[in-house]
Amino acid sequence: MVNPDKCHLSSQASGILEAHDIKPTVNRILVVKALQASDRPLSLSELERKLLTIDKSGIFRALMLFREHHLVHVIEGGAEGVKYELCHSHDHDHDTDLHPHFYCEECQQTFCLDNLELPDIELPEGYDAHSMNLILKGHCPDCRSKIKH
Repeated sequence: MVNPDKCHLSSQASGILEAHDIKPTVNRILVVKALQASDRPLSLSELERKLLTIDKSGIFRALMLFREHHLVHVIEGGAEGVKYELCHSHDHDHDTDLHPHFYCEECQQTFCLDNLELPDIELPEGYDAHSMNLILKGHCPDCRSKIKH
């Protein structure tokens, strides 16, 4: 018997891909669904552990295509290097929902700080920024409470 929730999630993932002019394939749908199911940005190795039916190169190709089509944010920094999260906006030219992130030095997880805005930075003449990546580092609430006890 087909699970209607799984069909809905696949349909939703296909719609997200199509909205970004990306052809929905099984692998791409699985990568989108894994990113949707996560409550935080994921590294390539974390996605590889979640998606046992897709090899690392297949996941990487999907992520690079998603990046090119502004479907994922790329967060640099942390122990595992680059992490990925789905964009909330669907602008084809640039990300309109950029926000800071927090990297916990204890558990090595990266968290979205959706409720905070990126600071306005006035660049010197001649510079033209097209994106910003702000990551704060320290201890998340869970790790901080463990360290205190």
